[in-house]
Amino acid sequence: MTYVIALPCVDVKDRACIDECPVDCIYEGDRMLYIHPDECVDCGACEPVCPVEAIYYEDDLPDEWADYYKANVEFFSEIGSPGGAAKLGAVDHDHALVKALPPQGD
Repeated sequence: MTYVIALPCVDVKDRACIDECPVDCIYEGDRMLYIHPDECVDCGACEPVCPVEAIYYEDDLPDEWADYYKANVEFFSEIGSPGGAAKLGAVDHDHALVKALPPQGD
């Protein structure tokens, strides 16, 4: 099991979750953040600090955002498991689900 970042993060990318993650498994895409499912240790430190409530435990992901589980997993199909987001830095890439969205927010 893992935590998942969903729609409320798109075009926000607050990054408070990155500061709280003890294993550096939250990666930055072009429009949103993604949690690496194999690197996440399910500690839950990221969830309460998200100001837009975009982070959910996999089993608690609302039905309307169920596709974001797949988006978080598939985001890493190209980059693999780098072993830490800090050393990789921001990735100029997003999952197709996110790319297809109109701009979010104001």
